[in-house]
Amino acid sequence: MTRFIWGAAATVWLLSLLAVPAAAFETKARAAYVMDQTSGTILLSRDADKPVPPASMSKLMTLYVAFEAIRDGRLSLNEKLPVSRHAMSYGGSTMFLDTTDQVRVEDLLRGIIVLSGNDACAVIAEALSPDGTEAGFARYMTQRAQQLGMTSSTFMNSNGWPQAGHRMSARDLALLANRIITDFPNFYPLFKEQEFEFDGRAPSNTQNRNPLLGMGIGADGLKTGHTEAAGYGLVGSAKQGDRRIIFVITGLPSAQARAAEARGIINWAFRQFAQREVLKAGQQVARAEVWMGAQPDVGLVAAEDVSALLPVLAGDEIAGEVRYHAPVSAPIEKGAELAELVLRPDGLDEIRVPLMAERAVPRGGFLKRIGTVAMLLMDRLNKGPEGAL
Repeated sequence: MTRFIWGAAATVWLLSLLAVPAAAFETKARAAYVMDQTSGTILLSRDADKPVPPASMSKLMTLYVAFEAIRDGRLSLNEKLPVSRHAMSYGGSTMFLDTTDQVRVEDLLRGIIVLSGNDACAVIAEALSPDGTEAGFARYMTQRAQQLGMTSSTFMNSNGWPQAGHRMSARDLALLANRIITDFPNFYPLFKEQEFEFDGRAPSNTQNRNPLLGMGIGADGLKTGHTEAAGYGLVGSAKQGDRRIIFVITGLPSAQARAAEARGIINWAFRQFAQREVLKAGQQVARAEVWMGAQPDVGLVAAEDVSALLPVLAGDEIAGEVRYHAPVSAPIEKGAELAELVLRPDGLDEIRVPLMAERAVPRGGFLKRIGTVAMLLMDRLNKGPEGAL
C-alpha cells in the first residue's frame, strides 16, 4: 500500500516493501569493483577509489591511446615501428623484440593484449609520445586519463613495470575497460584471443593469461596483472544474454586464487541479479498539489517504461520517494517535468526517474483564485502569530 507524507517543500512517497537484498559477495581481493555495464548498476565496491599498483592492467591505457591514434589516422595497423634499446631492455613478459626489428602495429597490439609484452608497450609509447620517450608518453597517458574521468590514475611508464608513483584505482580500471568496449568495438574482439605466436621466437609466451577465456561463461576480456607489490589482478568482462558485466579485482595471493575469485564474481553477478520492470510509461506514481489551478492536484507519471537491475529475491516493490517543491503553480502543461522519483533498491545505488504532469492544468478562474487566497489567509490566521504573513 502506498502512503503519502506531505512536507513544506516536497511530497514524499513511500512504498511498503518486502525487501530482500542480494547476498553480498565476500571478495578476497584487496580492492574490487563490479558493475553491470548494461544498466550502469554498481554491484560491488571495495576500496575502489584507492590508488594501487596496477601492474600489467595499466597496459589497457596504452592500448586505449593506441586505439585512439589509429581511429584518428595518426597510426595505422600495417605501419611498422622500430624497436629502441630502451624497449628491448625490458624483462618480464615480452615479445623478445630487438633493435633489428620493424614490427607491424597490429602485431604489437596482439603482443600487448595476448602476450602482455612490456617491450611492445614501449615501442607503441615511443611512437606516440610527444617527445619520443616512454616517460613523455606516460605523462600524456596521465593527462588523457584525467580527461576521461580517471582521477586516481598516475602513470610512470607504459606497461605497469614496478615504479614509484605508478598507480590506478579499481574504479578507474573499470571505467577504462568500459570505454574500450564502448568506444572501440572493432578492436575489442582481440581481447578474447587465446593464442598469438609472433615470428616463432617466443614459444614459452604464446598464451593469453586470462584464466576465464574458454570457460564457457561469456568471458571475453580484458587484462591480467601481477607484480610482487600488486599481487594478482584481473580486469574482466563477460556477457550472458543481453547483460554484460565489467569487474576489477586486485591484490590476490596467486593465479589460482585470481581465477577462482573472477569466476565466482561472474557467477554471482549473473545469477543473483535480474533486470525487472519497475514502471510502465504513463503509470501514475503520485499526485502533486497545484496552486491556483483549475484542479487541486495533478497526476505524476513516468514518461517511459522504467526497468532496473534488482536482486532476484527482491519483492515486487521498491522503497522510494517522490520529490517536488509543493505546491506546483498553475498553469501546467501536459508532459511538463514536475518531480523526481528516487528508488532505493536495498544494497544498490539509487535510481532517479523524472516524473511528468499527467494532464494539463490551466489557471483557475478569478473566483477560484480568490477562494484559494482566502483559504490560505484563514489557515494562517488560525495558526496564530507564527503563521501570519
